[in-house]
Amino acid sequence: MEGQKNMNKQHYQSGDISPVPHDGESFKGMKRSHYWGTLAIILIVGCFWLWLNRKTESRKAQVSTTAHSVLERTYPVMGTLAKVTLYGRPELTEKAADTVRDVFMQVQNTCNIFNSESELSKLNATAAEQPFKCSPLLWLMLQHSRRAYKLSNGSFDVTARPLMQLWGFYRKHVGELPKANEVKKNLKLVGMNKVEFDEQQRSVAFFVPGMSLDLGGIAKGFAVDLAVEKVIALGIKQGVIDLGGNMFCLPQPPPAGRSEYTVGIRNPLQKDAVCATVQLLNRGIATSGNYEHYVSINGKYYTHIIDPRTGLPVEHMLSVTVVTPKAGDADILSTSTFINGIEFAKKMTAELPHTSFLIIKRNEKTPSEIETFNTGLFTFLE
Repeated sequence: MEGQKNMNKQHYQSGDISPVPHDGESFKGMKRSHYWGTLAIILIVGCFWLWLNRKTESRKAQVSTTAHSVLERTYPVMGTLAKVTLYGRPELTEKAADTVRDVFMQVQNTCNIFNSESELSKLNATAAEQPFKCSPLLWLMLQHSRRAYKLSNGSFDVTARPLMQLWGFYRKHVGELPKANEVKKNLKLVGMNKVEFDEQQRSVAFFVPGMSLDLGGIAKGFAVDLAVEKVIALGIKQGVIDLGGNMFCLPQPPPAGRSEYTVGIRNPLQKDAVCATVQLLNRGIATSGNYEHYVSINGKYYTHIIDPRTGLPVEHMLSVTVVTPKAGDADILSTSTFINGIEFAKKMTAELPHTSFLIIKRNEKTPSEIETFNTGLFTFLE
């Protein structure tokens, strides 16, 4: 190697490298005209490549910005407020948001018990006389209700409407407490075991006249799950669909470098304050509380959540928040746990993967003291 270095050095010193040639003489191993032509081509190609690269990067930046454009919609539906936040290309988010609203309206029109022309109202009016044949949507909701009844040991029961009417939970104020014999009478009209489901005909019949169904306890979570399925099928995977606190956070995190969605949990003792937060991705969440729907009787507030097995409103419980892979299951489990308590939550935590609970309740012996049960997924605020 050392000898080669010396040879190269001597070659340079001997003046063997040719001076600048005249026209037609060789230069860098080729004619001068060919050399400058080749150099020009290289320069042109290089400039074109640089322009193309910058244009590509600009397009990528535009796509990235467009993909993260946000669409937000808020509107009343199903007796509450829907809030839809979606990220993606504008033409897709617009279509997805329209689809969400269509789903919510379809569910509302199917099971609105305050509209005598809804399908559920017609079922309630005739099912004691003859079997009522259901639409695919109503049948699916009823199967969801049957599963909830079994999962909750009978504490989640869509046949509890007669008890809700007795306690006046479709109003805000009732003059006096229902009498014990009235509660006992209405309990005879309650129970999924008093409903006949014909799988082949997809029909429903009541064994006892006077029975009626209220799907308000499952409709919101069910509608959110149905909307999520359609939104993801359209290609939107970033955002949050919220229907009155029944919420689903889509599979991909929001933009701006965040890895998950942060959801605040309302303080049941201060309804305008947040007492805890939870980080979610591809999960549903729902809260059942005693602070929104209640009835006032003789100056005392009674929660709208009734144990259909006793006919009485639940006492001591303040709020239950549940996180699950499905918004519909969160809806069911929050209500069931509100009725059944902490031991039921522990049982469900063991049996259902990826299910978490936050329970806030009063101590039954000392109501001024507050108890909590937290699976650890939730973070309490100071």
